[in-house]
Amino acid sequence: MSVAVTVKEAIEQKLLAAFEPMHCEVINESNNHNVPPGSESHFKVVIVAKAFEGERLIKRHRLVNGALAEELAEKIHALAIHTYTEQEWQAQFGNVPTSPNCLGGSK
Repeated sequence: MSVAVTVKEAIEQKLLAAFEPMHCEVINESNNHNVPPGSESHFKVVIVAKAFEGERLIKRHRLVNGALAEELAEKIHALAIHTYTEQEWQAQFGNVPTSPNCLGGSK
């Protein structure tokens, strides 16, 4: 039996697979809009990846849109995309390390 994956989880999985980012945030902003509680229709993505080096903003957004084509066609109403190279990220936000992803468990 398969476990249902939320739209947010599907976005995260696809971005991680497509870009192997050093930083990736997927934020459900649906609650800021006129939608029913619990909706998954409006998202913001912040992603830092080597794939963006030397690419113009429009190309970066097209790459993200391509990775999320299925979700954009069927599930996402709005997607705010913020793409950075590692150098841009460090220049804007400093060298503060991000916290590691939780591996779950109670240890």
